Amino acid sequence: MKKRPISCIEIEPDRLWHNSQPMNLWIALPIIILTYIGIALGEFPRLRVNRTTITLIGVGLLLAAGQIEFRQMGGFIDMNTLVLLFGMMIINANLQLAGFFRLAGGFILKWTDSPRALLALEILVVGVLSALFLNDTICLMLTPLILDITLAARRNPVPYLIGLATAANIGSVATLTGNPQNMIIGIASGISYLDFMLALTPIALLGLGGIWLVLVWFYPAEFRDAKFTHVEIPETRVYHPLLYKSLFVTAGLLIAFVVGVPIAEAAFVAGTILLLTRRIKPEKIMNAVDTDLLFFFGGLFIVTGALEASGITLQLVAGVKESMNNVFALSAVTVVLSNLVSNVPAVLLLKPLVQSLPNPQAGWLTLAAASTLAGNLTLLGSVANLIVAESAARRGVRLEFWEYTKAGFLITIISLVLGVIWLRIFIW
Repeated sequence: MKKRPISCIEIEPDRLWHNSQPMNLWIALPIIILTYIGIALGEFPRLRVNRTTITLIGVGLLLAAGQIEFRQMGGFIDMNTLVLLFGMMIINANLQLAGFFRLAGGFILKWTDSPRALLALEILVVGVLSALFLNDTICLMLTPLILDITLAARRNPVPYLIGLATAANIGSVATLTGNPQNMIIGIASGISYLDFMLALTPIALLGLGGIWLVLVWFYPAEFRDAKFTHVEIPETRVYHPLLYKSLFVTAGLLIAFVVGVPIAEAAFVAGTILLLTRRIKPEKIMNAVDTDLLFFFGGLFIVTGALEASGITLQLVAGVKESMNNVFALSAVTVVLSNLVSNVPAVLLLKPLVQSLPNPQAGWLTLAAASTLAGNLTLLGSVANLIVAESAARRGVRLEFWEYTKAGFLITIISLVLGVIWLRIFIW
């Protein structure tokens, strides 16, 4: 029988807290709750803080109050997830510098001659790329290009921006490396890359189709039968040696994933191979690494680990485990929690519950699908949505909260219904 690697939450609390004072819940719990409120809001009034700094401040307060010990913090951090995320960031940075993502955008325009075809191919390309790489990166790279294309063609860019954000989220459902929460689930569950992809790719494909239908319905004036006039966009600059090298390494990485090499190890080795170069300055690659996100994850692991070690999480799991042992209840709780505190914190909070289910693999897959699809509910539901909105705003195009949400809400409902039905029939 294949042994599954032990994650930090599988270590008995007594081992983590050996020779330490028990946690005072009257002190620790307000700190943890306040930290999660800050994560949900993204800021505190009159303070210059964001989700990362709020999380780190929470860790600092737990340390200062004596509720955790410095030497025990490492036991809470899931290094496999951080290493996996870092490796994928290095790969994405090389593909970006090589011009790969702009080539993908040029491909979209080359093979379309109407608004409906443009939207369809955009959704498909974004969904596939988001499954292979981090969805946030795809939004960051393709938003300027989508704006170039739509503004040059004198089209309304808003539905295409909504399509970009929602397709990036839904496409990332398909694989363990599509988004950060899937990475956490992949490390904790031990589900292979191939098994995960086979289970959830149909949900991603169905959801991508739903995006096209909703946007064509919501924006009939934009998607009436029409042909594009000739559209000029900035010429794509491609650094071919780096492009070929990056694609070769990426192909090798995907093969390693499929044959069962541990995903964190494979991604790290692939990233280090790409760091071996004679022409690209290291600063260009390392500046593209989102250290803010890595610190956010590290702090969140510690805060969540402290909550588990206090025994509160285990008590909650014992109280709701039976009622959560079905795809409908677990999906509903995941969607609500993901929109309250964001999807990554929601996954960390629900990890102990899923591990305790009679069929944990079905629980992990449900958690991955529901937490990711929930990100399309509102403009604030995922980082990918905010990246698209903020990038567009810098070009003078406003993606308003309600403008996004009226389409995003329906897209979320359709994709969740299709996803739950698929999971209920084929997984549970």
